Amino acid sequence: MKSRVILGLAAVLLASCSSSSTPANAQVQDQPAGGLVPPTTASDFTATRLDQVLAGDWRSPEHKARDVYRHPKATLQFFGIRPDQTVIEITPGGGWYSEVLAPLLHDNGHYIAAIAKPSGDGEASRDKTGLKAKFAADAAHYGKAQILEFDPKAPVFGAPGSADVVLTFRNVHNWVEADTAPQMFKAFFAALRPGGVLGVVDHRAADNASIEAVKDSGYLPTDYVVKLATDAGFKLEEKSEINANPKDTKDYPKGVWTLPPTLTLGDQDKAKYQAIGESDRMTLRFVKPAAASSP
Repeated sequence: MKSRVILGLAAVLLASCSSSSTPANAQVQDQPAGGLVPPTTASDFTATRLDQVLAGDWRSPEHKARDVYRHPKATLQFFGIRPDQTVIEITPGGGWYSEVLAPLLHDNGHYIAAIAKPSGDGEASRDKTGLKAKFAADAAHYGKAQILEFDPKAPVFGAPGSADVVLTFRNVHNWVEADTAPQMFKAFFAALRPGGVLGVVDHRAADNASIEAVKDSGYLPTDYVVKLATDAGFKLEEKSEINANPKDTKDYPKGVWTLPPTLTLGDQDKAKYQAIGESDRMTLRFVKPAAASSP
């Protein structure tokens, strides 16, 4: 059913492209290199929509400036995002990816921002208030977005099997520090349909690092994150170097927060850390096995 929706959308876009000033009898192969070629597949349609959304004037200039570090188009394509899916983003913070995902899914999909219930946590309260204000201020792009609150100690992300994709960006290290990571991954597994995808991006520790040595630094060993997911029932499908940064030496006075965008040390060696850029990150795609039941 969903494939028919996407192909239908692609056909709409194809028709709109065909109504341009190009003569009716012009051949596609006669178009100059770099010219507009109408998308004819679901992946072409998604790529076109991602380009449109990433260029959107509703995205803040500060957020757009970080695309060079976060590679949102390539990252979302790696996770297999399509505009007709139900996607849950876990703890989206100030909404960097919300500005991309909510408009992308607005017409044919469903975007859910899952936020921890405030419990004396000023950051959680700010995130909830900020996202609500963002969504309310621009119904054309965020009007169908949903905010879902969850208990970090007993998380539930909607009805079992209701999501196509669960995404989390730079959050696993917080759950590891809070000792809530195992239950979070189990809840992701429960929320996803069989065959659904879990996409994880987080700060990557050195290959030989132990979790005890780095857990307070914001960095995590890749194998540790993979084990959290596979213990919950997921299968690691693929790793990507999309968000790698070889300049990141991972040995800073204030951990990963020494680097942009936080720059915890302020002006101290600021130019040095800005030249490094944002952290080196693992990008992992897991799948819930098609015949899976909750472990």
